[in-house]
Amino acid sequence: MNEKMELPMLPLRGVVVFPRVVIHLDVGRESSLNALNEAMLGDSLIVLVAQKEAKIEDPGEGDLNSVGTIATIKQVLKLPGGSNRILVEGTGRVRINRIVVSKPFFSAEVERLLDDELKTIETEAFMRAVLTQFEEYARQTKKIPPEAMDSITSIEEPGMFADIIASHLPLRLEQKQEILEALGAVERLDKLARILNYEMEVLELEKKISLRVRKQMEKTQKEYYLREQVRAIQKELGDGDDRLAEVEEYRDKLMKAKLPEEVEKKALKELERLEKMPPAAAEAVVIRTYLDWILELPWSVITEDQLELDLVEEILDADHFGLEKVKERIIEYLAVQRLTRKIKGPILCLIGPPGVGKTSLARSIARALQRKFVRISLGGVRDEAEIRGHRRTYVGALPGRILQGMRQAKSRNPVFLLDEVDKMSTDFRGDPSAALLEVLDPEQNNTFSDHYLEIPFDLSQVMFITTANNRFSIPQPLLDRMEAINIPGYTEEEKVRIAQRHLIPKQLEENGLSAEFIRISEGTLRHIVREYTREAGVRNLEREIANIYRKTARDVVKKKTLRVTVTRSNLHKFLGPPRYRFGLAEKENEIGVATGVAWTETGGDLLAIEVTLMKGKGKLTLTGKLGDVMQESAQAALSYIRSRAVSLAINENFYEEQDVHIHVPEGAIPKDGPSAGVTIATALVSALTQIPILRHVAMTGEITLRGRVLPVGGVKEKVLAAHRAGIKTMLLPANNKKDLAEIPGNVRRRMEFVLVDHLDQILEKALVNEKNKEDLKDEDKKGGVLQVC
Repeated sequence: MNEKMELPMLPLRGVVVFPRVVIHLDVGRESSLNALNEAMLGDSLIVLVAQKEAKIEDPGEGDLNSVGTIATIKQVLKLPGGSNRILVEGTGRVRINRIVVSKPFFSAEVERLLDDELKTIETEAFMRAVLTQFEEYARQTKKIPPEAMDSITSIEEPGMFADIIASHLPLRLEQKQEILEALGAVERLDKLARILNYEMEVLELEKKISLRVRKQMEKTQKEYYLREQVRAIQKELGDGDDRLAEVEEYRDKLMKAKLPEEVEKKALKELERLEKMPPAAAEAVVIRTYLDWILELPWSVITEDQLELDLVEEILDADHFGLEKVKERIIEYLAVQRLTRKIKGPILCLIGPPGVGKTSLARSIARALQRKFVRISLGGVRDEAEIRGHRRTYVGALPGRILQGMRQAKSRNPVFLLDEVDKMSTDFRGDPSAALLEVLDPEQNNTFSDHYLEIPFDLSQVMFITTANNRFSIPQPLLDRMEAINIPGYTEEEKVRIAQRHLIPKQLEENGLSAEFIRISEGTLRHIVREYTREAGVRNLEREIANIYRKTARDVVKKKTLRVTVTRSNLHKFLGPPRYRFGLAEKENEIGVATGVAWTETGGDLLAIEVTLMKGKGKLTLTGKLGDVMQESAQAALSYIRSRAVSLAINENFYEEQDVHIHVPEGAIPKDGPSAGVTIATALVSALTQIPILRHVAMTGEITLRGRVLPVGGVKEKVLAAHRAGIKTMLLPANNKKDLAEIPGNVRRRMEFVLVDHLDQILEKALVNEKNKEDLKDEDKKGGVLQVC
């Protein structure tokens, strides 16, 4: 029957005490000191039990293991600071049945756990096996003192044998507690055998690793020793000292450059070739150039992005007026990067006419993101090696423009502008656009390989931006890899705002003037845009403003004037007579003259369609340098009118008795497209019915043989041109209703928009009749009206 008793208990942190083991313990916690004092007042017996978590300062009942060791306190030594150091000897295992008290110290009811003292053949075999393993362990680690080995060898009792060996092994707390809790000497010996076997395997592996490291160190030391000997010999001979110094310099640079493993391996291989090569060898120059390129490329240098969206947006808005789609895309990219912290750089293609700010926008994006900026022009490039580089077998070979740009950027994540990507050409030397496929493919450019380096370079973090004037000149596979963003030409209003915000301050600074010397009113700027420039961008506008400022600077220097105010009346003194005219609404309602609107790269303009009837045999004449599509639109309009002659009150046989001549003025300018179809039809009906067309009405839309009106493009530019010309009512296809959202609010408020889906609705609104006669009287009062017919 197991003996039960109630004893004070001492919780231990990070220590398991085995029976028959003598050990020193430091006691400092107040509750532990109270338990120690209680034990010393009695028969010096105390229960030692390990905490489950050593970091717990004030353990509770659930923080203690259920099996501990009963020990005799042999000695107590007072230490400075109020703690004690005690010498204890474990006498046996105990199971803790319950905690009697926990304050001011732990006191527990425990019962002894007795081992089977009988020594059987099985225990004898286990003891021999464990002793053999332990002796081998002691021989390899050399951490077990010889006297300890002698005492262990002389132990006959299996339980004591297992406990003493366990106390000498560097086991984790959980493993020691597991051995302490094992019932029976055989179970403990079995666990010890497994642990010793594992420790022997670890020691063997440590030995192999240590041997390998030692061999490597010996090899490195040997190489260093031999290299020093070679250097000393060559120094005595006066040969090769500079070359060896150069090789060592390259080796030091390669070690400090933090190159990828594959790149470093390739560079060291080339360095070995250089080391063995005679100084005057021609290939030595090639290898030096190759190593210089490897060292100068930014393999691991990355700049940190500016991820404050408000600040980036503020910089983009300060640098460029409008261009909302591009700015929105950059903000989206930064927002995703801020959330994921890992995203491939976007590949954007900005497509638009010259002068709209594509190149300067890329530079502004780099400034907003706080990235390096690199620009290369692809205009006229026709050699594939310009992109991928030449192989080193060629004399004077170099990497391609992509890696040259990366070296210039000195960063792995610059904003890289590929300008004029639509102006590359092809010849017998290859197709550069095909070489760009790998560069601009997010799935491939992380391993871009240049012919010169012949090792992969990661371009996946580069933000590539390409620019083009014409989408159709870009090869389709290349266009498919990019996110195309169309940048239309600026409207008149946008040009005026750009001039006020950007061009005027820039030219003031460049010409050494200030706002006190010269003033250009908004109306004057608008006049310059209309009559002195005709472009989609603002380059010529900037030249005209610079022209004014240069003349002003001349007058200021000559002291002819101290302040200049440029107005419409004196503008010709600075820029000469107006060079362009813009379309204006007709002065009177006329028969056979309809006002259309056209889209051009420089914006929109009015397009007057004139129809004249003559006696003849139904011949249709089209003049005004019309394209094929526009000629077909005229024929479709005429066919529709012939099919509806009766309902339109037109003589059914007019096409047999009269010739029709359709002319679009400004005959030197090519014109094409289907959007003038309804305008031609309206002019034809007016001429055939002799009913005038309202002069303040303009229209656009494609016509079908059934009289349906189909949607067209360029609505924003067309509406702004109509507004500039004084048009009050705009007839648009019903399916173009969505495009009205792009029209500036001040224009929408001043114009009436009528959405139509059939020619009959256009005729009702455009031809003078009883219903719209009142509109002629108060046409100036109209505006902000949207009608759907």
